[in-house]
Amino acid sequence: MSEGTMQLRAQRDQRDPQAKRAKRLTRVLVGAAAVPVMLVAAGCSSDSGSDDGKDKAAEESAASKSASPSPTVQAAAFRKLPEPCSAVTKKTLDDLVPKADSGKEGASNDTAMRASCSWDSLDDNGVKGSQFRWLSVSMLRFEPDVTRGEGDKLAGDYYRKQLKDAQGAEGAKSVKTAPVSGVGDEASVVRYDLKKKEGTFKQQTVVARVENVVVTVDLNGAGLAGDKTPDADDLVKDAQKAAKEAVAAVTKANGSAAGGTSSGAPSPSKSSSKAPSEESSKSPSKSSSKAPAKDS
Repeated sequence: MSEGTMQLRAQRDQRDPQAKRAKRLTRVLVGAAAVPVMLVAAGCSSDSGSDDGKDKAAEESAASKSASPSPTVQAAAFRKLPEPCSAVTKKTLDDLVPKADSGKEGASNDTAMRASCSWDSLDDNGVKGSQFRWLSVSMLRFEPDVTRGEGDKLAGDYYRKQLKDAQGAEGAKSVKTAPVSGVGDEASVVRYDLKKKEGTFKQQTVVARVENVVVTVDLNGAGLAGDKTPDADDLVKDAQKAAKEAVAAVTKANGSAAGGTSSGAPSPSKSSSKAPSEESSKSPSKSSSKAPAKDS
C-alpha cells in the first residue's frame, strides 16, 4: 500500500464519524419540528369541536323557543245575544210601559255583539194629567282577547264603567247606588232625579253582568200635566224585574249548558264584585243616561 493510499483512507475515516453525527443531528431536528405541527393540528381540531358545541346549543335553544305554546285565553261562555225586543216578556212590558207600541230596535252592525231595544209610553188621563214611561234594554257581549284578557274580565271592566257613567249623568240629583241580588253574576242599580220643565223624572239604571255579557236596563218615569210623580221604589223594582228577564234571555239564547242559569241567578263558580258605594256616585264621569224620547 502506497503512502498516498494510506493518507486517503485516514482522511475518510476521519470524515465518516462527522457524517454520522450530522445525519443523527438532522433526524433530531426533523423530529423536533414535527412536534409543533402535531400540536397545532390538535389545537385546530379542539377549537373546531368547541364551535360545533356552541352552534348545537344555539340550535337547541331556538328549537325550544319555537316549540313553546302560543298565549291563549279561555273561550267565552256566551257566543250570541237574544233578539233584544224579545228580551223582556210581554207581560212585563204591559206593566212597565202599558201604552207602548212595539219596541224600537237600535242600530247595530253586529247583533251577536251589540243589541238594544227601547219602548216609550204615555198614559194620558185627560185633565188629570198623564204618566210617561221610557224603557231601554241594551246588551253588549265581549270576546276574549290574547292581549286584553278573557271575555268575562272585559265584561267586568265595562260593567264598572257603565255604573260610573250612570252615577255621573248630567243633571242627576240625589244619586243613590245599591247592589242587586239574584241577577247575573253581579248587578247594581243607580237611581236619581232629573228636573225638567215638564216635571220631575225618576231614572233607574240597572247594570248586570252575566259571564261575558253586560245588560243595561234604563227605566224613566214621570207624572206630567199635573199627574203625580211615580214612586221611585216601585220603578226600581220594575227595572230590576226587566233586568232579570233580560239576563235570563241571554243564558237561554246560549243554551242551558252555556253557563249561568236560566233564572238569571249568579253562577256559583263566579264571585260577584262589590257594588260601588253611594259615595262613589260623585264620579267625575259626565256621560249621561239617555233622556226620555218625548221630552227633548
